[in-house]
Amino acid sequence: MRLRFSPATFFIVLATYLFYTGSATEYDVVTGSIVALVVSFLVGHWLVKNDLKFFSPKRWLYAVIYFLRYFFIEETKTHIDVAKRVFTLKANPGIVRIPLEVENDYGKVLVANSITNTPGTVVVDISDDGKWLYVHWIDVSTLDEKEVKENVVAYFEDYAKKIFD
Repeated sequence: MRLRFSPATFFIVLATYLFYTGSATEYDVVTGSIVALVVSFLVGHWLVKNDLKFFSPKRWLYAVIYFLRYFFIEETKTHIDVAKRVFTLKANPGIVRIPLEVENDYGKVLVANSITNTPGTVVVDISDDGKWLYVHWIDVSTLDEKEVKENVVAYFEDYAKKIFD
């Protein structure tokens, strides 16, 4: 069994522990630190390959920008679009294949989750080689891969690359 301390895993686990306990008393910080230390030694080398990437301010800035734009702009636009489709009964659903350029597994998960969390789209599968997403889309207006990619994943993939690759 290979043990390696991962500072990134330590801070993620500690932050998660403190968030879910709902407080940051001395007892919680000490207990959380012990739990985070054990977890970071046992599984840190599997979760984080390069700790320096985790501590990059540029990546954190991109993550904050992505979060704010995604939840306040992209989600709002798609909720309005789906609400319009419900009231007008205008939908052209189908499953489309979309090329995926993100190399990092965390980036792929971010893209897939972002698509699924957005109303009107659901990732139903990812190819074995990780280069294609199969997405159920509420409005298949085109089958051209470039246009589909632009309409469904371009924004998500751009930020996934900046944050994780």
